Amino acid sequence: MNENRRVVVTGMGAISPIGNSVDEVWAAMKEGRCGIGEITYFDTADYKAKLDAEVKDFNPRDWMDKADTLRSDRNAQFAIAAAVQAVNESGIEGQIEPERFAVYFGSGIGGIQTFTKEMDKLRQRGPGRVSPYFVPMMIANMAAGMIAIRFNCQNAALPAVTACASGSNAIGEAVRAIRHGYADAAITGGTEAAITEPGVAGFVNMQALSTATDPNAASLPFDRRRAGFVIGEGAAALVVEEYEHAVKRGARIYGEIVGYGSTCDAYHITAPRPDADGGRRAMVEAMKEAGYRTGESVYINAHGTGTPLNDKGETLAIKGALGDEEAAKALISSTKSMTGHMLGAAGAIEAIACIKALETDIIPPTINLLEPDPECDLDYVPNTAREKRIDLALSNSLGFGGHNACLAFRRI
Repeated sequence: MNENRRVVVTGMGAISPIGNSVDEVWAAMKEGRCGIGEITYFDTADYKAKLDAEVKDFNPRDWMDKADTLRSDRNAQFAIAAAVQAVNESGIEGQIEPERFAVYFGSGIGGIQTFTKEMDKLRQRGPGRVSPYFVPMMIANMAAGMIAIRFNCQNAALPAVTACASGSNAIGEAVRAIRHGYADAAITGGTEAAITEPGVAGFVNMQALSTATDPNAASLPFDRRRAGFVIGEGAAALVVEEYEHAVKRGARIYGEIVGYGSTCDAYHITAPRPDADGGRRAMVEAMKEAGYRTGESVYINAHGTGTPLNDKGETLAIKGALGDEEAAKALISSTKSMTGHMLGAAGAIEAIACIKALETDIIPPTINLLEPDPECDLDYVPNTAREKRIDLALSNSLGFGGHNACLAFRRI
């Protein structure tokens, strides 16, 4: 197989706590708009965590027919909506052989809303009341499967299920499939809809969630006050395509995915390695593929969850990958300060942020960064977006299980 095929982005879509299109999301990121608020999906009286980052004004019937909405979990509905946006923008329908069109779409948890609902039915009303669609609605591959059905993608249709790295791993694996000649284009990204009673209870009981009650003092990446992430939801999709294929059909090209690193800490089910070596190696792999040269202007969209261990460790990983001198020059931000942590969708929405930063020469901020942590001593673009032309954008994603992914982007 040819290993030198270039991979570009020709379409993007997003459903998120700060907007239900890429234009809305990017406008919110530039403004530093916070999408966090009180949990509305269930009564939180007995829950320590009171805040989340919910998708607003989403109607699945805008994107799917009624029958499909009744047999799909909310995570798949988000995924379809984002994919429809990306495919429509790309103009690729009818321009590619179905056998050469793939889907790589991640979800960290899958259909936990369906699982919760159907388990309640089972306990309260017996097994005869469980939906016949329970299993296909619950399983984590179904977003990828439904996207493939919608757009007749007859190449591989695979989910990446690597916790909070799922979206980034899905994109990276799609890139490798195209680069090595197994496909000519793919719909890729990630989705999540895990704001449920057991989801919130599980995260809060492991002391991963913020228990703050002020939306502007909850998701605090790199701030010394940080005490956990804010659970979010949504989906983001990209159409990625072999460069010559995109040029031949006259597609608009938003940027090029030039590197991908994927590693495992092999250390602990939830805690990152203290030396941050797994994250460092993922960045080094992506930077090597991207042809990084010392002195280039770099933007890093950090994983930046706002948990004490993550932010300190990620800072260490960045220094290890770039070296102290270049790390000090890099511009870094965590858009999770605005979107909350979209779990399996996080890497995909953050890939879009990187592409838009390259396209517009605007670096989105880390909002509410008011008390910098001395152990997080790099430039995290606090509070206000910054104009800066960059050469290379990196997106980091780090997931439970020790999964590390880094994507590298350049403009064409």
